Amino acid sequence: MTQAFVGAEAKDGFLRRLSDVLVARPAFLLLLLLTPPLLWLGVIYLGALFALLAQSMFSVDEFSGAVVYQPTLKTYAELLAPANLDIIVRTLLVSAVVTALAAMVGFPIAYYAARYARGKVKALFYLAVMMPLWSSYLVKVYAWKLLLAKEGAVGWFMQAAGLSRALDAWLAAPLVGGPSLSVSYTGMVLTFLYLWTPFMVLPLQASLERVPSTLIEASDDLGAGPGQTFRHVIFPLAAPGLVAGSIFTFSLTLGDYIVPQIVGPSSLILGQAVYAQQGTAGNIPLAAAFCVAPILIMIVFLTVAKRMGALDAL
Repeated sequence: MTQAFVGAEAKDGFLRRLSDVLVARPAFLLLLLLTPPLLWLGVIYLGALFALLAQSMFSVDEFSGAVVYQPTLKTYAELLAPANLDIIVRTLLVSAVVTALAAMVGFPIAYYAARYARGKVKALFYLAVMMPLWSSYLVKVYAWKLLLAKEGAVGWFMQAAGLSRALDAWLAAPLVGGPSLSVSYTGMVLTFLYLWTPFMVLPLQASLERVPSTLIEASDDLGAGPGQTFRHVIFPLAAPGLVAGSIFTFSLTLGDYIVPQIVGPSSLILGQAVYAQQGTAGNIPLAAAFCVAPILIMIVFLTVAKRMGALDAL
């Protein structure tokens, strides 16, 4: 009992002294708290990123198929070949279309939630926006594939409404169609839109709530119509939230692999190209170079967003 009591006293004394040291040196305490996450960020995340960049500087021998571990820009020259450049441009276009549609769908919803919804209605709004995020990602993608199939709910509705010919004409268009909506650019964009719209709505709603109602009232008092008030008061002040939401929708679409694989057409986008080069072709340097492309694109995107003050709206 005496030894246990002495041990407990010594432990308490050590803890008190350690506490006094940490309180007296707040900078050391901050460093101690930040060291584990900084090690994780530096070693695991940035280390893997630099390893990826290093892989992209190598090349593959055309005859043996082995990776040649000598620094070269040959792989990046291959990345800029017409076929590979077409994949990058196609992915950018799909990401831009999804982002634009998410903004058009999300802005009215966010505006209603910010300016009109109160009490239980606002709680139901948050529930409705967040509920799709609670279900499995794969379940949602396969559900949309079933909905968009020819025998699915969308095909049945189009046929019942007498729009089947219009749907067939739409699917015949080379840039939007495919054999059916479930394997087409249109189906892929609709699925992306469903998945990422909550990420657009929430930053927009937060940004719109920060627009002072006094400015809107002042605009009305000065004789501005609803359209002028929206263009000159509401939209400029909500633009950072719009760009913040665009960061999410654009980047998530840019790097996604599952939706194009399940719902998309046969044409590849970046995620599928990385998988094809790494898994099927065994060309790891080219797969790494494909991964560098969205990193560079997002660096440019984030630089523009920072200048617009959008990062403050996150």
